[in-house]
Amino acid sequence: MTGSVRLLSGREAPALRQLLLTDPVSYAMVLERTAIVGVGAALGAEVWGWFPEDDLAAALYLGANVVPITADDEAVAAFASRARLTPRRCSSIVGPAEPVLALYEGVRESWGESRDVRPHQPMLAIDGEPQVASDPRVRPAVMDDIDILFPACVSMFTEELGISPLVPDGGAAYRRRVATLIQQGRAFVVIEDDQVLFKAEVGVVAQDVAQVQGVWVDPEHRGQHISEPCMAAVVELTRLRHAPVVSLYVNDFNQPALASYRKVGFEQVGEFATVLF
Repeated sequence: MTGSVRLLSGREAPALRQLLLTDPVSYAMVLERTAIVGVGAALGAEVWGWFPEDDLAAALYLGANVVPITADDEAVAAFASRARLTPRRCSSIVGPAEPVLALYEGVRESWGESRDVRPHQPMLAIDGEPQVASDPRVRPAVMDDIDILFPACVSMFTEELGISPLVPDGGAAYRRRVATLIQQGRAFVVIEDDQVLFKAEVGVVAQDVAQVQGVWVDPEHRGQHISEPCMAAVVELTRLRHAPVVSLYVNDFNQPALASYRKVGFEQVGEFATVLF
């Protein structure tokens, strides 16, 4: 194999940005992180570049999540070859499905078996008004809500990922994350009688894209079709306050959620995969 993999520095930031802008919906998280901390070994994350010749052709973001960026088979093979020489530090590999799954196959012998692989996660987006009426009860959360909201966030995280965010620090880091999203106006809730009925967060905002995460309906209220009007409200508030394109990705086996999002007006624009360690 010709070409080389090397750690990117600030001088390659414009070239990396051009790669990311080829699909700002898929690469929104990396766009946000690199805009905040720059390119290089910052805050425990780094970015490797693939140079088949002189120009940057693909990249690999390595932080808590590993994300392949515009990586074809040759780039994935090169990244995997280098990654096998380093211990795994990430909790997941996530991004466009084909390179994510290929990268995992390339590193699994040295990084270890995953605890779950989700190979088909439709990436959905909406860039206009929702197709159902919004629920007027949906509002941005405020810091006074955190003691009520945090248990719902823990329930969502545990249900979605199969592990608790309370380990190993008692949930301190996760609570700080929830607090930050509240302070940024990126957490939306329906709370009645001190009970969270619905919640969702805008986990990422970058390049006119806002990625919604952590959508959760209280189990006692599921099956009552409250998610559609609540998500319609989230779309309206997010487009008003954060970005004109609202995206999310969802497990293909979660047919009720897929049906709900499509009713609101989300359309599939790609396919993700997630490997969980």
